[in-house]
Amino acid sequence: MPGKKTDKNLLRIGEIAKVAEIPLSTVRYYTDIGLLKVANHTKGGYRLYDREETLSIIRKLKPVVNRRRTLMQIKEDLAKKIKRE
Repeated sequence: MPGKKTDKNLLRIGEIAKVAEIPLSTVRYYTDIGLLKVANHTKGGYRLYDREETLSIIRKLKPVVNRRRTLMQIKEDLAKKIKRE
């Protein structure tokens, strides 16, 4: 069947976490809030993710998450900027 995903294109949640180098809880969280979608489930109920699609999304999210700043850090930055002006 053309376009059908093969099993090697689908990874279980733990495999995605390992390949993407993020905690399993982060994969679950991203799924729960709708950033990642489950492509299928195993007979045992494990979540399966499309490897390329999921890793592409995670690659785009990592820099954004790594730049995350607390409100206190933003406040300090604004104070420094005001001081310079």
